[in-house]
Amino acid sequence: MRPKSKNQTGHSCDKTHRHHRAGHKHGQGSAIDFYAYISNIRHWNPAFKVTFSVTILLLCIILNSPYVSVAVILAMAYLTVVKGGIPLHEYLSILMIPMVFILLSTITIGVDFSNQSLGQYNLYLGFGYLYTSQAKLMAMVFLMLKVFGAISAMEMMTLSTPSTEIISVLRKAHVPKLIIELMNLIYRYIFILLDVYAKMKNSADSRQGYCDFKTSCYTFGSVASNMLVVSLKKANAYYSAMEARCYDGDLLFLEEDKKVSKVQIIFGAAFIVFLILLWIVTI
Repeated sequence: MRPKSKNQTGHSCDKTHRHHRAGHKHGQGSAIDFYAYISNIRHWNPAFKVTFSVTILLLCIILNSPYVSVAVILAMAYLTVVKGGIPLHEYLSILMIPMVFILLSTITIGVDFSNQSLGQYNLYLGFGYLYTSQAKLMAMVFLMLKVFGAISAMEMMTLSTPSTEIISVLRKAHVPKLIIELMNLIYRYIFILLDVYAKMKNSADSRQGYCDFKTSCYTFGSVASNMLVVSLKKANAYYSAMEARCYDGDLLFLEEDKKVSKVQIIFGAAFIVFLILLWIVTI
């Protein structure tokens, strides 16, 4: 018989050996910031990248063409993976979360429920019919492509442009000062809380805090309550640190001057014209 150890909650659990891999978790917010700093196209002018991404996003939505959406998806993947140097599997891992949300939100367009047998394809469930048709499925696929194309444009921007540069572009675009300051503080504070949560979770896990369902629920409640207390303490501490460094309502960061090359402008304009021509040809 192996000895049993008690965790901090008083529940006895079998002592097991767990192997934890410390390091970088891909697909989370920290991964996006990490790849933005190591991207091969980080030296591109941030205003150009933001303007180009937003323009592509608007075209993808306004033109409402599956051919345009596919072209945007492929082009943004090329810029991010080939030009930016991000591994393909990591790029797909980052896109997996929005892909799941897109699928769950658009499936209701392709599949519907009725008390009668409708559509070209239907399935009787005993209390009604799930039905669909080629037109509904095509509408679902087209919407998925349009949304995914728009998301790809934004991912290209965020995976190649650090958050400070994006916020700097918004400041130059005369976005209200309050919104800019909140974006800076909230974005920074998210990673602080994620780091605190990771340490709390590892600490509880090392004390068998997740050995069974009942203990896991108790541990989750304890971690959540502690997160609230710790977040308030850290907020006060960081604000005091900012005031000690003469914070007067403006968060100013050192900005690197990055010029826009004529080649980037030409290729960006050519791609926008290509999308418009593709839409005209495929109407």
